[in-house]
Amino acid sequence: PLLVTKGAFDPVVSVCTQARMPGGEVVPLAKVIDDVRGVVDDLGARGLRVLAVATKPMPGATDCAAADESGLTLVGLLSFSDPVKPDAAQAIADFAAAGVTVRMITGDARPVAAHIAGELGLDPAAVLTGGELEALDDAGLARRVTEVRVFCETTPGHKERIIRALSTAGETVGYMGDGINDTLALHAADVGISVKGAADVAAESASIVMLENNLHSLLDGMRAGRRTFANTMKYIQMTTSANFGNMISMAIASLVLPFLPLLAPQILVINLLTDVPAMTIGTDLVDDRQLAHPQRWDMALIRNYMIVFGLVSSLFDIIIFVILRLGFHAGQTEFQSTWFLASILTEVFVLFSLRTRGPIWRSKPSRMLVLLSVLVVAITFIIVGSPLGGLLSLAVPPVALMWLVLGITVAYVGLCEVVKVPFWRAVRRAS
Repeated sequence: PLLVTKGAFDPVVSVCTQARMPGGEVVPLAKVIDDVRGVVDDLGARGLRVLAVATKPMPGATDCAAADESGLTLVGLLSFSDPVKPDAAQAIADFAAAGVTVRMITGDARPVAAHIAGELGLDPAAVLTGGELEALDDAGLARRVTEVRVFCETTPGHKERIIRALSTAGETVGYMGDGINDTLALHAADVGISVKGAADVAAESASIVMLENNLHSLLDGMRAGRRTFANTMKYIQMTTSANFGNMISMAIASLVLPFLPLLAPQILVINLLTDVPAMTIGTDLVDDRQLAHPQRWDMALIRNYMIVFGLVSSLFDIIIFVILRLGFHAGQTEFQSTWFLASILTEVFVLFSLRTRGPIWRSKPSRMLVLLSVLVVAITFIIVGSPLGGLLSLAVPPVALMWLVLGITVAYVGLCEVVKVPFWRAVRRAS
């Protein structure tokens, strides 16, 4: 019987005492080890993975144990080429452009890992080996880990420590792996990602299993998630600020007017109509600037947005109140009809300003948002000018008041355009 051992070069060589030369001659390993290491390093520098093979005669043996792996003879090296996918480097560059730092964790030897890292566009000098990792405690690893781009000669336990260290350093970590030795890291990551055809235990440990073994598919999914989150935040911010502003305006109007500023059916119709275009925010386009970086749920941002833009909304409501009562001496029906129109028009048109953090003219809204906004404006004028208005105690305002509503709408959108510049600048500085 012959015991055959294969594996990574250093562990196999550590249990060998001899080496077989090409001509069949067996010599002490110490005599040729430097030459053999030179061959291994040369193959690794060319990106080839190297396994060592050693043997040991075991006359009369019927089984073997780990203790038998000693005094072996090194008989050869196996080298394997596992070329990088042609689009891998571009995918990693695209991730970097999207604000995602890609790190490589591999069990390969340092020369192989450095070669592959260079092909992928990662810094081949920012390397940490498994041995160097073991010399660091958890706190030291957390300080060092953010500077490293390539981890090599790692074990499954090393991979888990790396993921936990990145989390400790404040990173949100996604880990992609498909083997049994990736299971611990997949569990430790914020998002574990595996692929179709992966080892069963790896797929079960992952949060996401990709049906396509393609990094660009992962990038597309990430962008779709950012788009959904951005539109969700748009809706929350605009709705809370509008409701906050309306609450203040109604409270003030109720205190100073001799009649109700709006009747309950009028408020219900306003809410119904303005909710129609707001519901299409989920289909809206998102500016590239917002897709370029990860975003987080931020209650302080929502609160500040609500206060700032809610107060801007209330400011224009108060201006309308003053003009209607002091300038036009409007009665109840005239006042309610004008504010009904102004409430809907301002809330619909300001959507186009507040849906983007940049200038309104540089950001294209979704077709659905435009179509439903036009429809709501048309329905609003139809209600006021038709018998339906009588059912809601509305009447057609004088032409002068119609021009007032249009002017207030334009001024309101314009002021929001002005205010959002320092507001979002302050948000960027704070983050």
